[in-house]
Order: sequence, then structure tokens, then C-alpha cells
Amino acid sequence: MVNGMNGSASSSDSVGVISIRDVRKHYGAVRAVDGVDLDVHAGELFGLIGHNGAGKSTLFKMLLGLVPLTTGSIVVDGRPVHGELFRQVRRTLGYLPENVVFYDNLTGAETLSFFARLKGCPDDDREALLDRVGLAAAGHRRVREYSKGMRQRLGLAQALLGKPRLLFLDEPTTGLDPEGIREFYRILREQRDGGTTIILTSHILSEIQERVDRLAIMKQGRIEALGSVQSLREAMNLPLFFVLRLADGGGAAAAQARLRDTLGDLAGGVEIAANGRELHIHSPREAKMRVLAALAPLTADGRFADVQVREPSLEDVFLGYSG
Repeated sequence: MVNGMNGSASSSDSVGVISIRDVRKHYGAVRAVDGVDLDVHAGELFGLIGHNGAGKSTLFKMLLGLVPLTTGSIVVDGRPVHGELFRQVRRTLGYLPENVVFYDNLTGAETLSFFARLKGCPDDDREALLDRVGLAAAGHRRVREYSKGMRQRLGLAQALLGKPRLLFLDEPTTGLDPEGIREFYRILREQRDGGTTIILTSHILSEIQERVDRLAIMKQGRIEALGSVQSLREAMNLPLFFVLRLADGGGAAAAQARLRDTLGDLAGGVEIAANGRELHIHSPREAKMRVLAALAPLTADGRFADVQVREPSLEDVFLGYSG
């Protein structure tokens, strides 16, 4: 489901575990969030992306009940995000802020016990949590000795305290190395498979494009587009990119001419360029199968050693909607 140009979007008519209706947050003349409608479904890994100042962090804080709404309504797990009843829901939430801060004099294990008391949940699984995030050997070291990546792992552990039904993660992989990022998303998959609903923000679009179920693109306080990465690609009708590597290192011009002849009247809408030992093709999405059919005889006679088909990246999609 995509509503890319009207400034707001809703995933369906059904109410999700998170339901946002015409939400606005104004600071004087500044409209930080300006009419957002959105549902996040139970058990979904949902991404929220946008430029700095797009309204992501403000919306996050309103979802957690940390910032009051100017107008509109937010319901999280069946409760509005204000009043005494939301206190019960908060005990089922996990939150990892973008800039996580801990008491440096506490150990990792003591930090989890501290947050468990704040949350009103037992800390009998703290050792298991430390092991799960890769801090088993560092649990009894003081946090001041932790690297930034270790602090981020500890932040994830505190967010997982109490087996949360919903996880809110704001730029959660900051400071993690590639192995740490892979382990982080493995944990998220396990949580999602166990029924946890997860909503996260990230500026590292390549990192999330194959991992989120759906995402929303925010711009100037509004939802500019909403859907799966593939549905947003298709809605924007961004071209596909083919890279063909010649088998013998030569004959690029001849291969280019033959491909144009095979494509016939379609060749006017397909850009074909010879680049050393490669042919580069930009093709409209609707011409994909015709291009593949035209390539078949060229690959069958051994002219090409390799063919790659590249979909537009999430960064391409994001820039298309938010640029």
C-alpha cells in the first residue's frame, strides 16, 4: 500500500497494534509532525526513514508517550498514549534511544538490574541477555570500560528486558561493526518470529532494505510513501540496471548493435552503453522481460561471461520520494 504524494498514508483500514490517526505536533510555527496516519501490524518489522528534521524522532517520542500530541490520536497495543492505562502498556515496551547513556560506574550486569527495577520486571534473565548480545564476558566490567559498540549492545539488552511485546529502536546499530550489525538483526528476526512488533529508524538504508517488512518515508512531518521496498520501487517505476560482462574482453560495440537490433522498436526506451568489457543497460521496469528475452541468444552463444540485474536500491527509492 503506497500513498506517495498526498502527504499521509495508511497501511489498511484495519487497526494495527500501533494506530496513528491525524497526529500533529507543532512547536509554535514549526510543524514537526503534520498530519500522520499510520498502522503498524502485530509481529511486523517496520522501518521509519527520512532526512534529519523529517519528524521521525518526534513521532517516536509521541509513540512512547514522552511528548504530548498537539492534535490527533495514537493507540499502542489497545491503549491511548496518555493517562494511567498507558502505564501498563509501557511495561511491555522496549526502547533503545539513538544516544544511549549509562552510569559509567555500574557494571553491565548492574545496569540491567537497574533498568529492570525501573521497568518493574525481574532481572533473573540478565545473564542470558548479556550472553545473547555478546557481552557475557564483559557483564561484570564497568560500563566506562565499554567501547561504543559494547554500549550499543548493552542498550539492546536493556530494551529486551521483560520480554517486550513491542520494540522501539532509534538508529540502533550506531557504533556496531559489520559482525555486530549482523548479530543485531539476527536477534531482531528471533524477536519478530516470537511475535514482537518492531519499529526502527535508520539512516543506513542499505542495511535495512532487505530486512524490514514495510517502511514509511517521512518528509516535512508527513508520511510521503508507505509499503514494502519492492512495492515502493514499482510505484516509482525506477529503471532496472543490467551489467553484462563480455566473455572475450572485446566486441562490445558489436554486441551493443546486435542487442539493439534484437530489441527492435523497444530499443528507443532502453539505454545501452558499451563500457570497456561490459555493456550497461538501463531499462524501464515494464520492458524487463523483453530485455531478458533479447539477451538470451547473446548469452547462449557464449558472448557474455556474466549477467547481473540490479533493482533500484532503497537509497534510490528514498531520494525519489524525498528529494
